Amino acid sequence: MKSHDLFRVCLQNLFRRKTRTFLTVMGVVLGCCSVMIMISMGIGMKLAQEQMLSMMGDLTVIQVFAAGKGNRSKKITPKTMDAIKGIPGVLAATPRLSAEQIPITVYGGKDRRYRCVYWSAAGIKADAAEQMGYRLIDGEWNTSGQNKVLAGEQLAFLFEDQKRPSGRNMREMGTEPYFDLLKTPLILEAGEEGKKMVWEVKVSGRMKEDFSKGMETSEGLLFRIEDLQRMIDEYQRAQGKAVKQKKEWEMALVKAESIQQVAKIEEAIRKLGLSTSSMESIRKPMEQEARQKQMMFGCLGAVSLFVAALGITNTMIMSISERTKEIGVMKALGCQVRDVRTLFLLEAGTIGFIGGVLGMLVSYGLSAAMNIAASAGLTGGLMGGEELEFLGEAAGAAAVSVIPWWLSAAAVLFSVLTGLAAGYYPAKKAVEVPALEAIKHD
Repeated sequence: MKSHDLFRVCLQNLFRRKTRTFLTVMGVVLGCCSVMIMISMGIGMKLAQEQMLSMMGDLTVIQVFAAGKGNRSKKITPKTMDAIKGIPGVLAATPRLSAEQIPITVYGGKDRRYRCVYWSAAGIKADAAEQMGYRLIDGEWNTSGQNKVLAGEQLAFLFEDQKRPSGRNMREMGTEPYFDLLKTPLILEAGEEGKKMVWEVKVSGRMKEDFSKGMETSEGLLFRIEDLQRMIDEYQRAQGKAVKQKKEWEMALVKAESIQQVAKIEEAIRKLGLSTSSMESIRKPMEQEARQKQMMFGCLGAVSLFVAALGITNTMIMSISERTKEIGVMKALGCQVRDVRTLFLLEAGTIGFIGGVLGMLVSYGLSAAMNIAASAGLTGGLMGGEELEFLGEAAGAAAVSVIPWWLSAAAVLFSVLTGLAAGYYPAKKAVEVPALEAIKHD
């Protein structure tokens, strides 16, 4: 038989028993929907977790700390930084210097009217800020120029008006600040009378808040590391303390090229004798949990598709018993054994294909309905209740169900293969029916 004849006979046989074919196809539709929706919910949960983590900071940034105590402690030196930069997968690395040991007060406005006491100061290599993933809201990068700094997103709201009474002397976040940081020089003052140090800095840009890099992106100033080191040294000399000549730092920031390389880079840094911290310790367990739930959802859906496969097998076996005489006539007229086998496999595969396509379309509809319900706050009973609500809120109402193109293609292909697998035994049974006995069958 020619291919088009096989397809024509296949469709005729399927439409001959419309109700039975319809019910069998519906079984495949339900199975395909179960698989797609369950897996899409697992994908949605994983994406929601990633969005939640990204809100907490840059997932590719690693914080490196000096390890040990006393003289035998492992410090971060220029040689150490060169070794870190040579690790495969490292995009950028810079030492990070803080001025927590110096009580610095920041003044702004005419006659130092506005004062900020509680703030953070940090210094990094000027050419590393953009590479490290610091983002600017306005202004420009400070890549050169002494005493130029980047300000944190919320720093302007930490200034208090010294001419107003306590409790009513600060601006609320989201309102208009007392002055524009980009247009007003800041005066930094540290030390006591007689040993007081004063520096003037200019803000070149305002950073986007990112706690994975430090509080300075929110409520502080980011200096060139050379400028901040000079200020610390000047303060130490004014206080009569010795200044360290050797360059070494307590902390460094390392940015990986991708999330997947973070764990390997951390392991390589630890081999250098340093300790590390990153979002990887939080992300990895959450990713494993999401993968486990995704597998569980997929297995539950596969059970439904297995039940649909039993339905296809049952339909094809019943079709053989009803069409035994027809099979005998086909063989008597010279139809080859492989054509009989192909015809039954084609019927089973067509049922799987139609069910898979319809199941895919229904899945897209259900996925859209679930996401609409999620945006309306009606997801409390889905995917773990309180956990899903927490993820949805933290990730900005992330989609509950996400169906990528590969999942749609895999679902249809899996449905067709399921149909063929379910039709193999009936097709084998059909070709084994002797022609003469089949013709005599009522």
